[in-house]
Amino acid sequence: MLTVTLLGTGGTQPLPHRALAALAVTVAGQTVLLDCGEGTQTALRRWGVSAYRIGQVLLTHYHGDHILGLPGLLQTLSSLGRTAPLTVTGPAGLDAVAGPIMALAGPLPFAVHWQEACAPFAAGPLTVTPFPLEHRVPCCGYALHLPRAGRFDPERAKAAGIPVALWRRLQAGEPVDGFTPDQVLGPARRGLTVVYATDTRPCPAVEQAARGADLLCMDATYADDADLDKAKLYGHATCRETGALAAAAGVRRLWLTHYSAAVTDLAPGLAAAQAVYPDAVAGTDGLRLELDFDKEETL
Repeated sequence: MLTVTLLGTGGTQPLPHRALAALAVTVAGQTVLLDCGEGTQTALRRWGVSAYRIGQVLLTHYHGDHILGLPGLLQTLSSLGRTAPLTVTGPAGLDAVAGPIMALAGPLPFAVHWQEACAPFAAGPLTVTPFPLEHRVPCCGYALHLPRAGRFDPERAKAAGIPVALWRRLQAGEPVDGFTPDQVLGPARRGLTVVYATDTRPCPAVEQAARGADLLCMDATYADDADLDKAKLYGHATCRETGALAAAAGVRRLWLTHYSAAVTDLAPGLAAAQAVYPDAVAGTDGLRLELDFDKEETL
């Protein structure tokens, strides 16, 4: 099972009811934090996501509304007695940002590893795939995938002479006593995929990364296509555009996020997105979703 919690849905300016960009993806007791805008620490506490259990921070880019919560978060982790290292990943330009953030955070009792997002990597049981976004500065989105092994085949286990006492560990994907999971598992089944893409214009890279995703959480800065020229100028999307991309990608769920501070009523933008993707949801701070594997499905 995988839990997704929207911690902040605002862009540029925080509002009393809307923190700046942040999303938490939790699996097996560990959390990956995507972006860390102002208000992230308060949101973590308010919505019941443990800061202590954050193992990785993924930054889409280095505009203030996506990173200014990070120095404070590092300080809080220090006060909580954290000693385990923390990895922070982001697009090109990460080195220039790391120094000021570490200077603001001050001495820490744990190591912070800064890693440029250029290839798929593991974050606990998740496989994280960065992909380029179209914004005014280097920016990347992330596809987080939780794989699911094939079904255990007891007949194959018996034929291979594998003791019953080892079956559970092999089913969990663990090689044991010279036996390997591939000896007893069928074809891989459909896993779970969450895609986070903000700030960006709709573009082929987002559509490709989001194809068939269980959840797409995407930039929907402007409610009305009357602001389309502004969206193109600043590298953002309108709600209708985000809905159209979700429909083209065949995603299972869509959350709109990263609203302009000028958007005080989410209903018009949601209606525009639902005109092309009827199941669109207007993301709000604290929105949470628990995703589980399909009961009967194989790749």
